[in-house]
Order: sequence, then C-alpha cells, then structure tokens
Amino acid sequence: MENHEAKTTETSAENHEGIAIHLAPEVVTHIGTLPVTSTLLTSWLTIMLLIAFAVYFKGAIRKIPGRLQVVLEVVIGGAYDYVKETLENEALAKRYFPIIATIFFFILSMNWIGLLPGVTSIGYFVESHGVQKLIPFLYPVNTDLNVTIALALIAFFTIEVAGVLALGVLKYGGKFVNFSSPLAFFIGFVELIGELARLVSFSFRLFGNIFAGKTLLLVSFFFVPYFIPVPIMGYEVFVGFIQATVFALLTLFFIKLAVAEPH
Repeated sequence: MENHEAKTTETSAENHEGIAIHLAPEVVTHIGTLPVTSTLLTSWLTIMLLIAFAVYFKGAIRKIPGRLQVVLEVVIGGAYDYVKETLENEALAKRYFPIIATIFFFILSMNWIGLLPGVTSIGYFVESHGVQKLIPFLYPVNTDLNVTIALALIAFFTIEVAGVLALGVLKYGGKFVNFSSPLAFFIGFVELIGELARLVSFSFRLFGNIFAGKTLLLVSFFFVPYFIPVPIMGYEVFVGFIQATVFALLTLFFIKLAVAEPH
C-alpha cells in the first residue's frame, strides 16, 4: 500500500512537471557571471536571422524587381506613407520610421520563431526534485518579462526624446509640470502618471498575450495533442502579427502626441 502511494505521488509529480508553467526564463548556461537564458538565445537567433535577411536582400535588389522585392517595397512603402501621414511631417517620418519598423519586424520575428517546431522541445534534461526536467535551448522570447520591459523602455525613451527634440526641454516639460493654475497643475500631474504608465501597458500587454498563448498551446498539447493545437497555432500566428502591429502603432501614436504643441 505504501509502495502504491509512493508510486502514485511520483507519477503525479511527473505529470505536474509535464505541464509546469514558469514565469522565470530557463538558464541554459553562463558566460562568466552572466546567465544565458533560452529566451536570450532565441533573441540572438532572431537578430542574426534579421541581419542575414537584410544583407541578402540588399544584395538582391534589382532595377527590375522580383516578386519578393515587389512585396517588400509595397509593404515598407505603404508603412512609410502611413507614418508620414500620421506624423504630418516627412522629416519626422524619415527620423522615426526606421525604429518603428525595426520594433515591428523584431517583435513579429520573435513571436513567429517562438512557434516553430523544436522551440521549447529541444534541449537537455536536468534532475529537479527527483524529476527529469527539460531545459530548452530556445523559448518564445516575449514570454520573458525582461524582454518586453526592455522593448517598452526603448519605445518610452524614443517617445520622450521625440518630444524634447520637437518642442525643447522647457516646452515639453511644461506638458507635465505647469504651475499657471491649480487645474493646469493637476492636469499635468495626470499626464505625467499616464506617461509613466505606458511602461507598464507596453510591457505587460505584449508579455501577457504571448505568455497566455504559449500556455494555451502547452496545455492543449498535453491533453489533446492531435487536434486542438493546430487551430490554436494558426491563431497564435495571427496574434503574433497583431501584437507586433499594436506595439509599433502605439509607439507611432505616442510620438505623434509627444511632438504636438501643448495646449
């Protein structure tokens, strides 16, 4: 009876470990004292693939474009025109379109690479509490809150720098610190809180959606491995695109607000 109970407990532990959900990224190795996580390796892989594609495409540009060149010219040209129309200033569009486009393609690539076969499933096993635990080499990047916070900081400082460059330090700061009247001071304080809250909204929106999608896929693979995961993966491809688009568009719209004259 005791052996049966011990076996049942061990089996339950194994099953629990099979669908365990961890917020902290798994550490694959260390470079000196720097922990190298599976999400960090995936982000490095994404960067290398984007650089390789950019170098390849730059060398493949022709006066008579092929299909890939036509598609990219339409996509990038259309996106640039949209940024220019939104900012209502071509100089501002030329200045900020590269970072907005980079944010979009980087997030999109990380989201879609996280859905590829082998991600989360190829790695090595370590023993944890008497159970063999898989440490994957690659893991969806935006399930790591460190990454989404870093992206949020990049977007946040881009927005603030855009406002300062367009209006100057004093005029831009006057949007948040205004002693002309009690009402103006209160409105400025609310604007300041809203500005800082963007760090939370940027980072947790992206993290929450991608983490939730990966958790849903994990649970569906564990319980219904042959039918449910396929439509969910198709949906996650769409979600990955939407999240990249939302992040880039919010950065654009907040830049538009930052460069606007204060009222």
